[in-house]
Amino acid sequence: MDVLKAAQHYINRIITDTSGMKVLLLDRETTPIISLVSTQSYLLSKEVFLVDRIENQQRDTMRHLKCICFVRPTNASIQALIDELRSPKYGDYYIYFANILKKSMIELLAENDENEVVREVQEFYADFYAVTPNMFHIGLVPAQHPLFGEGHSWNPGALARTVQGLSALLLSMKKRPIIRYERNSAMALKLGQELEYLMNHEANLFGTQAANTTTQLLLLDRKNDPVTPLLTHWTYHAMLHELIGINNGRIDLSHVPDARGEVKEVMISQDQDSFFKQAQFLNFGDLGVSVKEFVDSYQAKTQSHHRIESISDMKRFVEAYPEFRKLSGNVSKHVTLIGELSRLVSARHLLAVSELEQSLACNEQHSTDLKALRALIADSRILPENKVRCVLLYALRYERAPGNATAELKQLLSSHGVDADMVAMIDVVLRYGGARERQSDIFQNENIFSRGRNIFKGLQGTENVYTQHTPALAEMLEQLVRGRQIQHWQERLPALDPATTVQMPVSEMGLRNQDIIVFVIGGATLDEEMAVARLNSKLAAQNVRIVLGSTCIHNSQTFLNELSATFFP
Repeated sequence: MDVLKAAQHYINRIITDTSGMKVLLLDRETTPIISLVSTQSYLLSKEVFLVDRIENQQRDTMRHLKCICFVRPTNASIQALIDELRSPKYGDYYIYFANILKKSMIELLAENDENEVVREVQEFYADFYAVTPNMFHIGLVPAQHPLFGEGHSWNPGALARTVQGLSALLLSMKKRPIIRYERNSAMALKLGQELEYLMNHEANLFGTQAANTTTQLLLLDRKNDPVTPLLTHWTYHAMLHELIGINNGRIDLSHVPDARGEVKEVMISQDQDSFFKQAQFLNFGDLGVSVKEFVDSYQAKTQSHHRIESISDMKRFVEAYPEFRKLSGNVSKHVTLIGELSRLVSARHLLAVSELEQSLACNEQHSTDLKALRALIADSRILPENKVRCVLLYALRYERAPGNATAELKQLLSSHGVDADMVAMIDVVLRYGGARERQSDIFQNENIFSRGRNIFKGLQGTENVYTQHTPALAEMLEQLVRGRQIQHWQERLPALDPATTVQMPVSEMGLRNQDIIVFVIGGATLDEEMAVARLNSKLAAQNVRIVLGSTCIHNSQTFLNELSATFFP
């Protein structure tokens, strides 16, 4: 299971099935879907000489060119196609839809093709955003597509889009899975029911469920682990998203002090960038060494003898050799990115912040944490949002602890000038993912047995004080695959069809020889993507393949923004 290859397969078919010079027309959503898995130079090599938006009415008429349209089957895109067909600008039209097309939409297109320019209409199921081979999302960016209705319920538009995206992913993989959902999540249950209805309704596409089905779809709810998206993460890909921001593979560097004109916006993709592919999971300490080796190899090619000891030395070297920049724009890009990460880590005192975050996420030491948190709030060098994140972690961990000091900490934040709306987020997050809402004991502090496990875990030592935390879904997946605590997981993740639980229970052997699609309602993180990639390597001998999907990809800011726009009663 490789979501990048699945999407690329369809995109390649779209642009190679039609020979000759052609134009590619996209809509608002298929534009980023294609940009994640293809490049301008690749399209050009396949005789695509122009890429434009179908909504653009100012396009020139070029009847000698063929036109490929790749759009989602939405009312807006259908109307744009109708307008195009009534007054065609190109010779022949080959129309590809990213998802299942309603019969009424086909009829509308046929009625309006009076010039008889449409040569082909097909469904190619690439209606999802493929980020890495292990990860996809649906594109429900909080500011543009509200996820929640009121409280823990779906916005109807978000539910429909999620069903469409997930169904396209399943069709692209040729899977009809057993659906399991987190028992305490009404949103997971609703999504499962809608998806099951669609698969039954479109049985000619999905087929029927075989008795020996080896694919599981696990529908998880972000509220059961609100901790992971609140943490500072220290691997390259996750740091880029947390500290600078990634939007469908693009990073805006226009605000970065040292970025040169040609690198004001850069693309990162492990499929098109060999350095990023090998460095994306490196922690910050190893990253500098890796990029230095990269620069050294190119320095040798230029016979330069500059001493390179630091990131600033690398930046000076890149500036001094224009031919090096041309030869290795990729290295130049990463020197700029890593330099900016280094600057932000220092300017925001993130090592101190992260050490406290990890303690709050992983260890039970109330008085020590409280003392450190009071000192952090009083420290004027720490950004208000980082103070709030640490108080959020405290409020979640010690919500039911004797002597809980969340109210005092909120007052302390206010007295140190933190905005009232930011302080209010503490109550919002507790209503969203507090102990009353969560199904799991993520802090392992709710009873004497789990507290003992937590203390033992803390004594084992860790590779790095800043990377102690393991996402809850990684622990869940490993236990499921290895057949540990099976009764617990059967109860927590029941099958949507009760007959499945009886006929195909999760056995003591676990989910070996299975394809597992994990979908997180409420957004997944790049730290979780890294955990899934590592599990895929670790569990390869069990013939297990895991893919992670979500409504969107969160960093701490987008996670809090999504919750701030919703009332949780």
